[in-house]
Amino acid sequence: MKLNDTYPLYLNNKAAQPNTDLAVTDKYTGEVAFRTALATPDVINEAIAGAVRAAEPMAEMASFERQAVLDHCVKRFRERFDELAWSLCVEAGKPIADAEGEVTRLIDTFRIAAEESTRNYGEIQPLDISPRAKGYYSMWKRVPIGPCSFISPFNFPLNLAAHKIAPAIAIGCPFVMKPASLTPLGAIIMGEVLAETDLPEGAFSILPASRDGADLFTTDERLKLLSFTGSPGVGWDLKARAGKKKVVLELGGNAAVVVDKDADLDHALARIVFGAFYQSGQSCIGVQRIIIHADIYDQFRDMLVAKTRTLKAGDPKDRETFIGPMISEKEATRLHGWIESAVAAGGTLLCGGKRDGAMLEATLLENVPRNTDAVREEAFGPLAILSKFTEWDAALAEVNDSKFGLQAGLFTRDLHKVMKAWDKLEVGGVCVNDVSSFRVDNMPYGGVKDSGLGREGIRFAMEDMSEIRNLLIRRED
Repeated sequence: MKLNDTYPLYLNNKAAQPNTDLAVTDKYTGEVAFRTALATPDVINEAIAGAVRAAEPMAEMASFERQAVLDHCVKRFRERFDELAWSLCVEAGKPIADAEGEVTRLIDTFRIAAEESTRNYGEIQPLDISPRAKGYYSMWKRVPIGPCSFISPFNFPLNLAAHKIAPAIAIGCPFVMKPASLTPLGAIIMGEVLAETDLPEGAFSILPASRDGADLFTTDERLKLLSFTGSPGVGWDLKARAGKKKVVLELGGNAAVVVDKDADLDHALARIVFGAFYQSGQSCIGVQRIIIHADIYDQFRDMLVAKTRTLKAGDPKDRETFIGPMISEKEATRLHGWIESAVAAGGTLLCGGKRDGAMLEATLLENVPRNTDAVREEAFGPLAILSKFTEWDAALAEVNDSKFGLQAGLFTRDLHKVMKAWDKLEVGGVCVNDVSSFRVDNMPYGGVKDSGLGREGIRFAMEDMSEIRNLLIRRED
């Protein structure tokens, strides 16, 4: 399959090709795969103005009309399934099986949004709580917040963009989106599909832009919400500069899984190896810390090492490949340096640890001091650290010993331990008998501490993209 040589941006629902200034590389070969238009501040300003004009007609769309737009997207994404998967394989270096999985989730996300678009319920609230309120009634509904700004990351260029675009359409908010410059094509194809619909002019703009030129996405007061997914350093800086608008942040992670002595080890093995190393570990909820009960530590460590060594690395276009390239040689070099520093500090390299350009081997370490970058920071690559515990409370404390708090995984059959973990773990989600990296696209998803603010998952994103409007009625009698 061949991609186009050039792609446009989408300004106020229409394709535009003012330039071909953004070169996007094939992440495996390093060669330029295609070029896209790059939005200037003037174009971004025009898009925001269009979103402001579209706010009222978007809010006035009937639920079934918004649902029809989302249903059209589901249909077209299914028809363009192979093209979407191939684009991910090229621009993100994502192994083709993982790419196909992400396209499936993209379709799920829009399908869920189509269903939720007709479920924007309110509530009737009794007010006669005291004599002074007798004869008063209240009801409230949710109304769209208005023009939204979306900034999406490189690691899930389709589905993480979809988690912003789909709920915005479902609730009736126009938006401007900046996809990651390293992987803009998925969002551009979504723009191409949306342009086939009858959305009001200005309802959407998809604008690849340089970080320096995209300040309006954050600072412009005409925008009522900023939803950002990316690194913590960038996210908190954007929040500080966002002014009065609502801010939703989906940031980094340093996810842990706990393997208790009663766990099904074969099941835990399959899930943890997948959770740590799928798409080269470039997931904010990827398994980075593996905390294993001392009674089974040696056995399970050996199982993990043996399984990890079988993972095939190479060209992501090869269906047998499990480990593809990291997003850039710079990122691979960074993480390789963390691995070397961890070993120098006393850690033991169990397998992996070698780098060739953007390719970094799936790596397991043990006995790594907790003050090293490999343990404390977000690896965002194919690295996992093993440690052992004897007491459940100590395992939970180790999970919490992180500035991040996105999701955690538990492998245990003890319901009492599960309930205690649910109470004590400082994370946005606890996954039992599965890894931290599992997510279903309709569930509430987000983190605490340095992992962000707010929740995604269609219904929960729609709440963030709307405001409550109350109606108070006094009966004359």
